[in-house]
Amino acid sequence: MEATGSSLTPLIRRRGTAGEATVAQTLGNIVVSIVGTGVLGLPYAFRVAGWLAGSLGVAVAGASTYFCMLLLIQCRDRFEEHNDEEIDDATHIQSYGDLGAKAFGTRGRYLTEFLVLISQAGGAVAYLVFIGQNLSSLFANTNHSLISPSIFIFLLLLPLELSLSFIRSLSSIAPFSVFADTCNILAMAIVIKEDFQLFDRFPRERIAFNGTWGLPYAGGVAVFCFEGFSMTLSLEASMADKKKYRWVLLLAFIAITLIYVSFGIFGYLAYGDETKDIITLNLPNNLSAIATKVGLCIALAFTFPIMMHPIYEIVEMKLALIGWFQKLRCNARGERLVVQGARMLVLLILSITASSIPGFGSFISLVGSTLCALLSFVLPATFHLLLMGSNLKIWQRAVDYIILLIGLVFAGYGTYDALRDHITSS
Repeated sequence: MEATGSSLTPLIRRRGTAGEATVAQTLGNIVVSIVGTGVLGLPYAFRVAGWLAGSLGVAVAGASTYFCMLLLIQCRDRFEEHNDEEIDDATHIQSYGDLGAKAFGTRGRYLTEFLVLISQAGGAVAYLVFIGQNLSSLFANTNHSLISPSIFIFLLLLPLELSLSFIRSLSSIAPFSVFADTCNILAMAIVIKEDFQLFDRFPRERIAFNGTWGLPYAGGVAVFCFEGFSMTLSLEASMADKKKYRWVLLLAFIAITLIYVSFGIFGYLAYGDETKDIITLNLPNNLSAIATKVGLCIALAFTFPIMMHPIYEIVEMKLALIGWFQKLRCNARGERLVVQGARMLVLLILSITASSIPGFGSFISLVGSTLCALLSFVLPATFHLLLMGSNLKIWQRAVDYIILLIGLVFAGYGTYDALRDHITSS
């Protein structure tokens, strides 16, 4: 969800694909697939939880996500080794839904695909909220925003994305993902530069641990920032030497975790209680900050169709199962009109949802603590238990059950906390 380029490939792809990527190329691709706009919400999460609690939350989220990615690799490897002699294109595991089907049958496929669909939609909504709030901040005075973020979403973003939804080939849009990641790095660099300039006014009373209730919020944001499952096995398959993939993945996670922790601490120390849920909103409206915000918004607007690709794919796949739509197969123009209409309807729903989101930080924490937790922890642990079967040792089963239990509790509490905040604010 988090990565702009992660949506180009299914979660699991055939092992037979020839790999040519070097260690350095794979390392770079892993970083690109994970680091996204969620990182700009980390300083606010550190403000809510405290700098020490936030740091621990990011570290635990990173370690847990890395471990669960390895569980998925083990599941796929074990299944394909077991069926190596009789496997064909129809029996290969090629998607997260395929794993769900192997574990729980048709219902498992539907549940898994539903969670992927909703979580991906959550990431797309986060894009719209981020762009809308940053563009709105460009027209703000000292007291309030002159233009509502919703205006930008409906009058600027929605028409643009409706136009881009006509493009079927993602290869023409994919280069913008590189621009988006460059802008992300530039934004982080400018924010850290501003942070260092504020070092002399750092008060000593910055909070290290802001109570137990702040931990789930920071954990949700951290999980959202680390969500990159859709590239896990595709990147492994792309490597020339697949045996090194686990170590490359580990190196990438260590580096990303250190960057996240440093960025979160510096942002919180610089602005303290004034830290906003998108740290770029704390930047002054000088030339460099404006250029960064505009660059981020443009890049994300053009990589938004890549984020939407899995949603379009699932919707169109379900359409193909409907009887009246199947009759349109003999009418290519009618089929295209229905498919395009479905895409436009999805975009309209997501835009309406984004316009009703009060805060970027609260929203990504909700998505991270519920949907991302289910996809990143609960399902991998469950699939590992069921698909590996008797091959698991007692301690491996115990670890899977612990991950499963913690993931369910985390998702349940995240939902409760979000509903409680919504009811309180209402």
